[in-house]
Amino acid sequence: MDPVRVSEGERPTANIAARLRQVAAKQPAQIALASPLGRYEPGRKRDYATMTFADLELHTSSIAAGLQKMEITPGMRIVMLVKFGADFISLVFALLKAGAVVILIDPGMGRKNLVRCLEASKPDGFVAIPAAQLIRMVLRRRFPHARKNVTVGPRYGFLPKPTLASLAGTPSALYIPPPITLDSEAAIIFTTGSTGPPKGVLYTHRTFNSQVDQLVEHYGIKPGGCDLSAFPLFGLFNAVMGTTTVIPDMDPTRPADVDPPRLLDAMDQWKVNQAFGSPVLWTTVGRWATERGRKVESLRRVFSAGAPVSPNVLRWMRDTMGEGGEMFTPYGATESLPVASIESREVLEETADKCDAGAGTCVGRRFSGIEWKVIAIDDGPLASIQDVRELPQGQIGELMVTGDVVTHQYVTRTDQNLLHKVQDGDRIWHRMGDVGYLDEQGRFWCCGRKSHRVRTAGGQLFTEPCEAIFNTHPHVHRSALVGIGELGSQQPVLIAELWPEHTPHDSLSRQQLIAQLRGIGKSHALTKSIEHILLYPKRLPTDIRHNAKIFREQLGPWAAKQLMQTSRRS
Repeated sequence: MDPVRVSEGERPTANIAARLRQVAAKQPAQIALASPLGRYEPGRKRDYATMTFADLELHTSSIAAGLQKMEITPGMRIVMLVKFGADFISLVFALLKAGAVVILIDPGMGRKNLVRCLEASKPDGFVAIPAAQLIRMVLRRRFPHARKNVTVGPRYGFLPKPTLASLAGTPSALYIPPPITLDSEAAIIFTTGSTGPPKGVLYTHRTFNSQVDQLVEHYGIKPGGCDLSAFPLFGLFNAVMGTTTVIPDMDPTRPADVDPPRLLDAMDQWKVNQAFGSPVLWTTVGRWATERGRKVESLRRVFSAGAPVSPNVLRWMRDTMGEGGEMFTPYGATESLPVASIESREVLEETADKCDAGAGTCVGRRFSGIEWKVIAIDDGPLASIQDVRELPQGQIGELMVTGDVVTHQYVTRTDQNLLHKVQDGDRIWHRMGDVGYLDEQGRFWCCGRKSHRVRTAGGQLFTEPCEAIFNTHPHVHRSALVGIGELGSQQPVLIAELWPEHTPHDSLSRQQLIAQLRGIGKSHALTKSIEHILLYPKRLPTDIRHNAKIFREQLGPWAAKQLMQTSRRS
């Protein structure tokens, strides 16, 4: 069945970008995009640059016509290196309209990783800001096929033509929709690299269409809403769901450093009814708002994804929303999104206490388009479904999923396909890399990443159940369990990040806090073997996309060095 849902009488279309035309036909005068202008002044109404859905549809068709004029054809791979905002959203839709395969990557991953990933994706061109175009020109031997280049912003004499401004001047009537099927390639989106080098995930138009349909169905999202989107992909979804996107005044690559009043004032001004952000963003915003009694009465739905969300954050954001507000924590990965979801009431009233006691993090029930299994943990490839051993309810194993939102392959780091994809006739299952179990209600309880489990002589320790126990200490913001030494005989080490106001300033206080944490560990069967407790001197290192997934790979060497120094002193 065609997954693209359209009203009776409308012609189904495979190209995800064509859904923008359908939205514009129904809601032409509604504002699609709102971007902040000028300097922020607390408490004062701010000016915004706006674009209606009708304008966005014409604007993206004009750019698409310009792309076609410069002979960007279906299947060409085009890198997008543009700051998240109105230009970013417009360009992605224009490229999709032209049939291009959009390469989306986090610039914050560091130059070495960035260049390596882009080189591996073999781009046919770059749509990029001047600084990125300059770097491409310096490294042009790394990108021998990149001949279709667009400068976004001011063009200096040596930078490529055309510019975004000149493309946007192309008459929209010249745009000719190319032949696109549901299985045509649409995008290459890179993973964060939180558990290894980033991988390029191939999205088709079926993937995008199915994601939108699943989100609309599961959360009951209706046209006409207003979303403050601190996550670029959700900003793109909004446009084809008939939802206004308010661009937040923040650095999207640094959600941990957000200034709460800027976001809260924007929500009030625009009567925002939903918002998407990472757990660390809502930690900062929710805590600030709760301490000051600040509420956003229009806010009814908040989403947070990328890492577990603590019960404290759920409570803070519930206090910040209007009456009846809901906070959802959808679960998934770049390779498969969305997979499952749970709402804050179910967490606070039922699963949070179990999580604190070491049961893992309940991520909820699966979306209707997802099938899942928990299978025996295996660090090697599973080429066929016949190689899979499904585990019974309640037993910890690796989660694998299938469905139309599940991507079929990596197009860079292709060696990883063997380790993550399982063939099942004409279906592909994706191994999520997360371990956990299904309960009697059909909910998945995540126990951490498979690669992060600590393998001691006494057995395996899983990160999320152990960390949650230590996180019950009121001075602990979050923690990370790592293993030191050879697999099978590792020493477990718990590294705690404290709330800034609870950071001890003398050796005695540090030792007292460590003793308290050690006592908490000894009181639980899961954590009684953890002897080594370390206090991290700053924020734990996290992923660039959400600032929430902890880079335990970086913490292992640091912990080993700390233990060695302690051993020498003693």
